[in-house]
Amino acid sequence: MTKWIDIKAGATARTHIQEHGLKASDVSLLLGASGGPKWFILQGLDHYLFGDFFQDKEEPLHLLGTSAGAWRFASLGRSDATEASALFSRLYRGTVYSEKPDVREITDKAIELLNEYVTDEAIDEILSQDKFLHHMIVVRSRGVGASENRLLQGVSLAAAALLNIVSRKTLRHSFDRVVFHHPKAATPLGKDWIDLPTQHVTLTKENFRLALLATGSIPMVLSGVRDIPGAPPGVYRDGGVTDYHFDLPFSDQKGLVLYPHFQREVIPGWFDKNLKRRVSGAQWPNVVTLMPTQAFIEALPYKKIPDRHDFANLDVATRQKFWQDATDAGYRMADELAELIESGGIRDAVQSW
Repeated sequence: MTKWIDIKAGATARTHIQEHGLKASDVSLLLGASGGPKWFILQGLDHYLFGDFFQDKEEPLHLLGTSAGAWRFASLGRSDATEASALFSRLYRGTVYSEKPDVREITDKAIELLNEYVTDEAIDEILSQDKFLHHMIVVRSRGVGASENRLLQGVSLAAAALLNIVSRKTLRHSFDRVVFHHPKAATPLGKDWIDLPTQHVTLTKENFRLALLATGSIPMVLSGVRDIPGAPPGVYRDGGVTDYHFDLPFSDQKGLVLYPHFQREVIPGWFDKNLKRRVSGAQWPNVVTLMPTQAFIEALPYKKIPDRHDFANLDVATRQKFWQDATDAGYRMADELAELIESGGIRDAVQSW
């Protein structure tokens, strides 16, 4: 039988699962990475986790997301999280641009989607409950990187990319990390992050959608979000620039960190995609990653997971069918995970990174 999901864990997490299996009460933090439409293969896992798995969890669950990860998590803390997740999937898949969309068109489409997906009532629900505690990362651009002029923005990004080759810590010259956190919880990682200047801002009804828009505002693709209420003045952009798949300290978490991920590797920041810099279980002893097997990826149309280049490379009907097929395929991972958890087979299935 074909295996669709790999469960990989750091040493502490693997030992725990081998001895006790995996229960919702074991998990204190859920991670959601940047990646645009790559997340479609996770929609089935989200349906299972947001519904059955975490439905009866009594302890608060912290949610840390950037870009598409934060947008996915905006389904949680609502009256019907699985329906909200399905709505996000339909809206994202249904987005259609003109033949050569500019930054303004792409930004307007994102705002339109966001307003339909995260209504005022949804924000009230999210902020008034304390079971699912939202935290989202954005970056505040420094210097000419705050400009919407493509030339100036491009020069700033090129400089950041070059410095990043030397060290990720050099990103502090180009960006501040800003963590917007649920009003009923401090940021789950505390305030001692030393890799980049990091500020913490409470989520409110006035800034929730703007923070969510900002964390998905890819440089050169969408406009930055200026002067978010409650946050320091400035222009805010995609949190994945600094925290693409995360390279943050999770060892102080009291429970396990669960990370449904769409790729078979963890890339720290946006500028690391073409570098060899990667995160492993040695750095994350208490993290459990759920990722597609190579067989899963090869079974997809075009033998790849969706990405934002599909907008340009496929016609509308072909793209939408591909994204639906990828979404449907993701439910195979969800079914396999559910069976492993419920049967206890996850004790044998969990691997080391």
